[in-house]
Amino acid sequence: MENYIVAMVTFAGIYGIMALGLNVIWGMAGMINLGLVGFFAFGAYTTTLLTKNLGLPIGLGMAAAFAATAVAGVGVALITGRMRGDYLAIVTLGFSETVRIGASNEIWLTNGTDGISGIPGPWRGEVTPETFNLIYLGIVSAFVLVIFTVMQRVRHAPLGRVLRAIRDDDQVTAVAGKNVIMHKAKAFALGAGVLGLAGAIYAHYVSYIAPDGFVPLITIYIVLALTAGGTGNNVGAVVGALLVVFFMESTRFLTEVVPGLEAVQYAALREMLIGGSLIAILHFRPTGLFPERIVRHEPAKEGQKS
Repeated sequence: MENYIVAMVTFAGIYGIMALGLNVIWGMAGMINLGLVGFFAFGAYTTTLLTKNLGLPIGLGMAAAFAATAVAGVGVALITGRMRGDYLAIVTLGFSETVRIGASNEIWLTNGTDGISGIPGPWRGEVTPETFNLIYLGIVSAFVLVIFTVMQRVRHAPLGRVLRAIRDDDQVTAVAGKNVIMHKAKAFALGAGVLGLAGAIYAHYVSYIAPDGFVPLITIYIVLALTAGGTGNNVGAVVGALLVVFFMESTRFLTEVVPGLEAVQYAALREMLIGGSLIAILHFRPTGLFPERIVRHEPAKEGQKS
């Protein structure tokens, strides 16, 4: 049971990293991104090919996953820079499906639907599985802390203020002299890079990846996590991820509470309870558990120093 809890907290940390990446793109810049799992998969395959096939160190593979996915994010941002709303959502969703279908068909590179196994993990095989899980939980926790700190700095930096201005009204921001497309590209690069890093962390933890593991449902979970936690707030992103994983895993024990149902019925009941719990949170807290709070500075009065 302890090993199970450690594994679930580790996955919650990975989801938290993804929520932090989404928060830059959607929460700060206001760009709807339904291609999260595509960037997640891109990072996972990047580090896998470098570390397993070429034998590079895990740290270098993770860094390459961040960089490569950030570049892909810039490409998507430049293509979708002038798109809004549903159009942006459709294009990013198309990117996600392109990555998944490409991984399924490029057998020479990704081994197709059979996936890639034996992905190296730090000290895997040198310590017991229980110890490995604890080590990796520490690694994931460190990544969450570092990324959270960086995102907090970004949120309060001039870049974060410009991104929020773009979210509120990009035309007014452009009139104010800000390059909207360039700032959107920065947001996409940073957010996508974090999503790719989360994919790399995931790959080195589970030791096996396949296209079927990167389904759009993961994107929905992360969007729900950020919405329930509080869009635009990094604290809300992490807390929302913890909540989603808690709801997902706690409902697995329904067989002990509601006997007599078939497997399909249990699955449907689980989804209903997860969705109902998140709807209840949003009903009582429409802006999330930790809504974004923007400190507004009053203009200096005459005679006072600015």
